[in-house]
Amino acid sequence: QVQLVESGGGLVHSGDSLRLSCAASGRTFSNYAMGWFRQAPGKEREFVASINRSGDKPYYLDRVNGRFTISRDNAKNTVYLQMDSLKSEDTAVYYCTSESRPDSFVWGYWGRGTQVTVSS
Repeated sequence: QVQLVESGGGLVHSGDSLRLSCAASGRTFSNYAMGWFRQAPGKEREFVASINRSGDKPYYLDRVNGRFTISRDNAKNTVYLQMDSLKSEDTAVYYCTSESRPDSFVWGYWGRGTQVTVSS
């Protein structure tokens, strides 16, 4: 079965950087787009970034564009989220996700999440 395991979260200060990783298994990683969502306390889960199969078309939430960078290594079955210039409003649980079918961008598989806390 498909498994997504996030890592790299933690407690940082405003302006710091973190890199999240998501290791995927259970199917051919390079066939599927990948994404990151986040959920802050009391708020709905929101899209953060996605990347297509080949890794050359990233998309971002406007509020993180220019600060976050999504990338993938298909040889390592891993997707990354580099987060720079972190702000307190970036505090959330970050979830890795994968599309259910190639080119669908229907996010059918989810990891358990990793906590990112940014103190001001």
